[in-house]
Parts: sequence; structure tokens; C-alpha cells
Amino acid sequence: MFTFDQLSAFVAVAEELHFGRAAERLNMTQPPLSRQIQKLEKAVGADLLTRDHRKVELTPAGRAFLDEARRLMVLAEQAPVMARRIASGRSGLLRIGFTAASGFSILGPLLEEIASVLPDVDLDLHELVTGEQLAGLQTGELDLGLARPPFDSEMFDSHLLYREAMVLAVPSGHRLAGLHRPITAGDLGNEPLILHSPTHARYFYDVVVRMIPLQQANVVHTVSQIVTMVSLVAAKRGVAFVPESARLLGIASVDFLPLESGPSDHIELHAIWNRTVRNPALAQVLQTLKARDAGSSGSFPSPP
Repeated sequence: MFTFDQLSAFVAVAEELHFGRAAERLNMTQPPLSRQIQKLEKAVGADLLTRDHRKVELTPAGRAFLDEARRLMVLAEQAPVMARRIASGRSGLLRIGFTAASGFSILGPLLEEIASVLPDVDLDLHELVTGEQLAGLQTGELDLGLARPPFDSEMFDSHLLYREAMVLAVPSGHRLAGLHRPITAGDLGNEPLILHSPTHARYFYDVVVRMIPLQQANVVHTVSQIVTMVSLVAAKRGVAFVPESARLLGIASVDFLPLESGPSDHIELHAIWNRTVRNPALAQVLQTLKARDAGSSGSFPSPP
């Protein structure tokens, strides 16, 4: 097997086509340089240079090997740099889970921010409900989750990304939009309701039932995705309780009305990670999140 010293000697001679100039370039004398080339040719199993007292030339095998030798030298120079970047968290891979709702709200701006700070970190994205994210974080298949509470605070650490209000989505022109005030339980009457699934969207379901004493007889559809709920509202299938960020979906013919609620009726999204994970890139991202929130209120900004 050849060495990088032998490769360096060959590249110098191949580029100078002169042993004297190559030896001077490498700060060595010609005899050891010649021995390095001979050892390299023996390891490769082919003559790479032809030389006599007048000139040095590359053989066809030498011309082909020169390209590979240069590539190997570049890789050898880059490998320690890459190792240091990965160790510091400036390079590497970060596997992120996210909920569908975070996908149309915070995910895009957050990824853009991470990319601006850590451009050499590859991001592997997985759309998953909170329970699936927690399982992935526990097994090590994910490094970071963008998910909803509750979660085991002994196993997982977290950082609040934002908090937003729950609103009522109604078809444009609906009678409730004419009230011009927060909607109460008494305003709903016999309105057909599009409700969150108590199994696949349990977090949203629990928030809604804390806020409003629902009449199950009024529930006409039960779904798990916010975009589906708003689409059904646009189709005039009923009204739905959705997070305020659902405005960002831009689905036409839907109005979003404030609800009469208390401070505990807000929706939270957390960055969640396993306390045992030691991915340096994750540590860098968490520092970015803390710096990001240092100058913000932690609430979801109102859409334009």
C-alpha cells in the first residue's frame, strides 16, 4: 500500500516534470524523492513515469493515476477539517421530526434559520405525530422533535418554540362572523362541528374540551389533520377549532374568529430531544433556538 508521502512526491514530479524542481518544492534531495516514486510504482504495479537524463514524462498509467492522486490528496487535507467541523457541530446530520401543523407554520422559517447558521449540517425531515416522534427520539432514530406536550420530562428535555391561541374556523359570511366579538359556547347552538380525533389528535382534542362544553350530537366529522379540518370548513361542512397558525394555509372562503378562553387554552409547540443524545449538531441547533428566543415573546406571530 502506498503512502501519502509517496503520493505527494509523485504529484510534485508529475506537475514539474523535473526531479530537481520537484525535490526543491518538497524541501528534500533527489535520491529520497526517486526512492519514493519507485516505492509508489511498486505498490501500484505499473510504471507511472519515464525518465532519462534529459526529460521526465508521464506514462498513460501515470496520467490516469495523477487525477486520482490529486483527489486523494484533497480528501486527505479535508478529512481532519471535516472531523473538527462534525465534532464542533458545524457539520453532520440532524434528523428532525415535525407535526403537520408545524409544517405550515414554524418549520420553514426554523429550517432557514438553522441553514443560515449551520450551512454544512444536513437536515433529514420526518413528518410524524407527537407519539411517533417521541418513539423515534427514544430509539435514536430522531435527534430533534417539533411536537406537542405532554411528554416524559425525565427522558426528554424541551424548549418552548411558540404559544398560540385556538380560534374558530367558519365559512366566509357565517352568522358567527357578524357578532364581532369572541365566540362563546352559547353561540355555537346547534352548529355542526368538525372535531379533532381524540386518539390521533389528542392534544388538540383535550384543549378544545377544556374550553368548550361540547355536544357530541353536533359533531359531524372527526379528523386528525388541521388542513383537512379547514378544507371541510371551506366546503361548508361545519365549523372547527384550529390553532391560529391555520390562517397561514391560505384556504379561501374561511374566516377565523377569536374564542372566549383563558390563558391555559393556548396551543404550545416544543422542540423536544432525548437527554442522552450527544449529537454535536443538535447542541448547535439548541444554542440557535435559545438565541432566537432571547429577543422574542415566544408567541406565534400574527400572519399578514
